Amino acid sequence: MSGAKDTRLSMAYAANKPLALSLGCCDDNDSNNKRLGIVHIGIGAFHRAHQAWYTQNAMLKSGGDWRITGVSLRSETVAQQLNPQDGLYTLVEQNADSSSHTLISVVDKVLVAPQDPQRVLQQLCDKSTRIVSLTITEKGYCHDGASGGLNLSHPDIQHDLQNLASPRSALGFLVSAMQQRISERLAPFTVMSCDNLPNNGQLLRHLVLAFAEQVSPTLATNIQQQYSFPSSMVDRIVPAVTDEVVSDWAKTLGYSDQALVLTECFSQWVIEDDFVNGRPDWEGVGALLVSNVHVFETMKLRLLNGSHSAIAYLGYLGGLKTVAEVMRLPSYQMFIRGLMHDEIIPSLEVPPGMDLTVYCEQLIARFLNPHLHHQTYQIAMDGSQKLPQRLLNPLRSQLAGAGGINRIAVIIAAWIQYTSGVGLNGEQITVKDPLSTELAGLAIQHQHDVGTWVKEVFQLQAVFDESLSQNILCIALVTRYLSALREIKQPLALIETLDA
Repeated sequence: MSGAKDTRLSMAYAANKPLALSLGCCDDNDSNNKRLGIVHIGIGAFHRAHQAWYTQNAMLKSGGDWRITGVSLRSETVAQQLNPQDGLYTLVEQNADSSSHTLISVVDKVLVAPQDPQRVLQQLCDKSTRIVSLTITEKGYCHDGASGGLNLSHPDIQHDLQNLASPRSALGFLVSAMQQRISERLAPFTVMSCDNLPNNGQLLRHLVLAFAEQVSPTLATNIQQQYSFPSSMVDRIVPAVTDEVVSDWAKTLGYSDQALVLTECFSQWVIEDDFVNGRPDWEGVGALLVSNVHVFETMKLRLLNGSHSAIAYLGYLGGLKTVAEVMRLPSYQMFIRGLMHDEIIPSLEVPPGMDLTVYCEQLIARFLNPHLHHQTYQIAMDGSQKLPQRLLNPLRSQLAGAGGINRIAVIIAAWIQYTSGVGLNGEQITVKDPLSTELAGLAIQHQHDVGTWVKEVFQLQAVFDESLSQNILCIALVTRYLSALREIKQPLALIETLDA
């Protein structure tokens, strides 16, 4: 590292210099050896534990110019952590009985979009950029979660349509860069969503084209003809890292890494093989390249992420801080197994080569990992964006097939209570959700009439479509369970009655 850089990782870099230099890292003598190929928008912990890890392994195995430029759309925190360390960070993988750590050196730099949108656009328009990937969470797509359409009233979308040369949203940056590349006759890049959304590639394509249509129908046509939007399914549990974790690992590693990422040993990546300008050898290091991702992503969204939402709302309201704490209680394990087998699996098409019973038991074991400290509060964020694809789609399937919906109804009831901003014992909850104002307002307005409260929540079209907002049985069950939660004051006591 150069003398102007932070030397927190100097020991690790010295020990791993051949690895780092093989990826074009920190080579101050040859600015052309950066070997860039990917811009990743939303460079949080999940990307660094998953796609960056796969990309580094692929480059080490098969070569290629695929180093990553990270982009943060909001916060400068990751840039402050990574840039002084020349993009280096430590990835710690822990299971119940094992742990390992790896120096990741595939990230070149992190750009902060609000500080310098022009620099982000410059990198997106650089001829070296052949893939643009995204992990921006559900709300970053500026869409209606129930219909999947572009939310033209979203403040960032309104801003970007008027200021496309200086955008704020991921969609604005993508369309602005595509417009410039098309006008300059540069080769297109592949746009790859890695977020927990059904048909995420198709959804992103639909949103980009809807945005571009507002700019110019001709632009939308050119994008449709030239750019590809493969879907992908990503799976790895990556909890937020605390200062305590950083401090503890500094003692083990011998250096302090402010960008350290903690994850489990398990990882999975299923990718639709539809790239217009090359890609790394991800399949050579464990990723699965397929023609149809949908059945894999639906399985993961509903079984893993749906269960996570259940654990988050019930656990948080019950005073339990982590997923492992919740799952150590036998009654919660029974509830989650019942949710998976009785109310989610009937809604699924089994992916090729998958045994869903084995998969569910693997999930239970992963949820019990004591080292991850995955916070229920972290998972509970942005529920209005997450519930439609995680639990409301299987709910519709169950209703159409006359299957049981009791557990999903309990989870919706817990979510409604959580979004009121008040816990079961009167404690205040800081709710982070795009609809937090509307949801809190309904809770205050109808706090003494649970039935009306639930009916009004079900009228939120961004979450519930007409098939649910008009379903008397579903609303009645959610009302019953919300009333019971507020009376019993403890989710554990309620769920124990379901299998009694």
